[in-house]
Amino acid sequence: MQDGARLPYLRWSPEGQQPWAVIVALHGFNDHYASFRLAGPWWAQRGIETWAYDQRGFGLAPGRGEFAAESLTSQDLRTIVALVRAQRPDALIVVAGESMGGSSAIAAFGADAPPDADRVVLLAPGVWGWSSQSAFNRAGLWAAARLMGARQVEPPSFAVRDIRASDNTLELIRNGRDPLSILSTRFDSLYGLVDLMETATLRLGRIEKPTLLLYGAHDQIITKRPMRRALEQAGERPNLTTGYYADGWHILNRDLQAETVFADVEAWLRDPARPLPSGAPAVLPTLQTDPKTR
Repeated sequence: MQDGARLPYLRWSPEGQQPWAVIVALHGFNDHYASFRLAGPWWAQRGIETWAYDQRGFGLAPGRGEFAAESLTSQDLRTIVALVRAQRPDALIVVAGESMGGSSAIAAFGADAPPDADRVVLLAPGVWGWSSQSAFNRAGLWAAARLMGARQVEPPSFAVRDIRASDNTLELIRNGRDPLSILSTRFDSLYGLVDLMETATLRLGRIEKPTLLLYGAHDQIITKRPMRRALEQAGERPNLTTGYYADGWHILNRDLQAETVFADVEAWLRDPARPLPSGAPAVLPTLQTDPKTR
């Protein structure tokens, strides 16, 4: 990177052919580059190459456990997209972000100097920022980050038991046992995450590139109210396509219905003007009719 940091990555490439599209993939919070391990091979069979890298503070990247500034991670993304563009000058260049990775993508593409990519894909992007948090959460996290920022905490047992990121139990078990996953989180990292999600909420409507945002009805991490709030704040965006999955959870690219998501992404990359093959309805109109979001 620009400061000499080395960010490890995985790549899944089509066999015997040049890719017609390349996806630069951004993982979620406390996850790492292998979060696209199911999507990458699936897309590769259809001529799409995927580059997934560890963001700073996660996986094998420098500063493990520490949350990097948004300005730095956005510069990383600009640098990597430029490197991919140089390697694949004839391909469609796409940035796809899952959860926090979606927040990072929004922050970068909603800024004054966005990465030089052609499309953006947001998989249940993190938009649970300060404006969607309760006053208790805001005050508690502010105090914890300042008084004991480096202290690491694990999720309470009720959260582990009752809040599920996916209906794919085997993937959840695999993540929990993966030594590259982070299970104990610093308070200042949580603060940084919420700050990033607020930035994403504010910048979603500023993205100029064609964008696909996908969201699951069973998402217990980024719940319906903050997602509705972010989309309403973004306003009418002719370049924004959205899809709402009745069977979807938070980790859409590892759910049991993940191949439906993969196919929708592929189809949209081929022709963003056509309806998604899954028939998934638009997210905001669906949420606006849901009494739980009022």
